[in-house]
Amino acid sequence: MISLRKLVLSFSLLTSCFIAPAYAEKGDQDKPVVLEAEKVSVNDVQQVYELDGQVLLTKGSILITGEKGNIKVDPEGYEYVDVQGNPESTASFRQRREGPANEFMQGRGQTVTYNAKTELLTLTGDASLKRLHNMQMLDQLRGWKIDYDDVQQRYKVSPPANAKAEDLPLARAILSPRRKATLEK
Repeated sequence: MISLRKLVLSFSLLTSCFIAPAYAEKGDQDKPVVLEAEKVSVNDVQQVYELDGQVLLTKGSILITGEKGNIKVDPEGYEYVDVQGNPESTASFRQRREGPANEFMQGRGQTVTYNAKTELLTLTGDASLKRLHNMQMLDQLRGWKIDYDDVQQRYKVSPPANAKAEDLPLARAILSPRRKATLEK
């Protein structure tokens, strides 16, 4: 029987082989952050922003939604975003990709965290992540936790800490053949 750790490691390595060479929209780095919510609390000294109720964060092509959110800006100006959904709706993330026209990364989970410095997106709690081209799905991942490293071009799907082998499969991926995806672009 395959151990859970080996399964997750194998899946992580496998999915890193299928990533197309397109990166997040680089122009997003220089765009202002626009925050909308029912309540916004700003601590300008500590560069911390708390959002509550129908959160909408926009930065260039990045769009993050949820019910509650925290944003911290480091001294270099990089944002660290943490947005949560609620029991009725999940938090979501969407970003246009550099390169092919009309290509997006789109995900959802109970929690969406995004580190603008490392370009690491983490979706936690019944998470899903899709790579779309012309609104057609190319790749899709589902699992408890998904990490997407845009710099390294890698996906990683992890099970909950208390997962048991009999709960398998804990992760699922649908990956388009690279040749077909490349020809369609």
